[in-house]
Amino acid sequence: MTKIVLYNGNIHTMDPARPRATALAIAGNRIVAVGDDAEMQALVAPDGQAVNLEGRTAVPAFTDSHLHFMSWGLSLRQIDLAGVPALEEALGRVATRAEVTPAGQWLTGRGWDHSLWSGGGFPTRHDLDRVAPDHPVWLRRKCGHAGWANSRALALAGVSAATPDPPGGAIERDAGGEPTGILKDTAMDLVSSLIQEPTLAEAAEAIQAATAAAHRHGLVNVHTMEGPAALRAFQHLHGGGELQMRVLIQVPEENLEAAVRLGLRSGLGDEWLRIGGIKIFADGALGARTAAMLAPYEGYPGDRGIVIADGEALTAMVRQASRAGLAAFVHAIGDRANRDVLDAVEASRRAGEGLHLRHRIEHAQLLSPDDVPRLARLGIVASMQPLHATQDMLLADALWGARCAGAYAWRSVLDSGAVLAFGSDAPVEDLSVIAGIHAAVTRRRPDGSPGPEGWIPGERLSAEEALRAYTVGAAYAGGEEAIKGSLSPGKLADVAVLSRDILAIPPDEILETEVVATLLDGRFVYRQENALS
Repeated sequence: MTKIVLYNGNIHTMDPARPRATALAIAGNRIVAVGDDAEMQALVAPDGQAVNLEGRTAVPAFTDSHLHFMSWGLSLRQIDLAGVPALEEALGRVATRAEVTPAGQWLTGRGWDHSLWSGGGFPTRHDLDRVAPDHPVWLRRKCGHAGWANSRALALAGVSAATPDPPGGAIERDAGGEPTGILKDTAMDLVSSLIQEPTLAEAAEAIQAATAAAHRHGLVNVHTMEGPAALRAFQHLHGGGELQMRVLIQVPEENLEAAVRLGLRSGLGDEWLRIGGIKIFADGALGARTAAMLAPYEGYPGDRGIVIADGEALTAMVRQASRAGLAAFVHAIGDRANRDVLDAVEASRRAGEGLHLRHRIEHAQLLSPDDVPRLARLGIVASMQPLHATQDMLLADALWGARCAGAYAWRSVLDSGAVLAFGSDAPVEDLSVIAGIHAAVTRRRPDGSPGPEGWIPGERLSAEEALRAYTVGAAYAGGEEAIKGSLSPGKLADVAVLSRDILAIPPDEILETEVVATLLDGRFVYRQENALS
């Protein structure tokens, strides 16, 4: 007999064997049956619970296939510069934090986007020096691939006119060769390495704060792109029975050798904490103009971005990981970087290495049309983030021009036969899955821009396709489709209850949908007040 039955609902199971139902039964942490109200209610144990969905829609609980979970939790305590429309407002927020922080202590923040500011150019260390001369300041750009430091921070890092650009990075300089305060990609490490990692307690606290917020969005699964500090914190919470999020964590590329020596494999772990693979960077980002391009950026002759791992190095890492049984999760934004990843995986596949592994391209924002069919042919998962498209569209048009025909090409990728998995890249973008589905279906911002048809409308998805990328596709991308992704008998009892049927309402109304309740492991971990009897 079952402990919980959800009935009188509109259930989209995402299971082709039974796509629709009105009720499902849960025993322990598993779904045991799916069907109509009468047959499911008959299964309720004497001490069980029958929960009336009151006609609401239930779907598999969501998976965010690409984010930085601990970092997102930590960012909630930093200076928030997301969406700030002007440089002076950003500086005002820094000044406010400086007033309540002892001199000499670091001021950190993230989210600034200079493309929103008058003039559109990068800010400088001198701007920060005006408002925080007595504190080292380090502020990550929205994309995470550029940082803004003041003079005190640069001095502590020993960054001067004589400091060379590190491989895979760049120090922005003024006409006299002096650092401007903007550091790109690997050059960011010069400053960020000075900032103390969170303690185990701080990291665990950040994860728990992020978890509570994620549950309110119907999220119970995350594929997080973080390193040892996060892994330690997740293990700490798991060991104490306090981990309330299913986590697929990636090993940073700098730890590849150690992972191989230890014998780590993709899939190692349990239903709560599991190794996904090796996270590798092929290039930077669009906003920092460090995405690696086949041709120069519009208006910047000769600038083709930054190659963090060139074709040879990338191929060597992918092949080493594959031989060890570790999937490669490769960050690639520009068309040059994406081609390099495809070439690297193809070399590994041809050598017969790790043929079972589900290698992934993380972001895949700009693909040459010739490269799109290669994703399916090579069995590479496209791990993409819908909100990147709607947030980046103006900048993409400006910097990529006509090449945007192949930008954020969800429809083309899906039609090619490749698996599509969606995420948020939080804290880069909003964690909301509902917002992500709206972006994927409309390719418009919440304010309706750029117009009724959306940006590059031929790449829009249906609501069902978008939902599948947050459920079935995401489970496949993590090698967990046997236990996640659909509301099927035998799978984990992870369910999101929505206020509206996102597969039936007009696309413009998707953003009005709320997550009413979230079940994890057969338990309610979030429920709106007075919702569900």
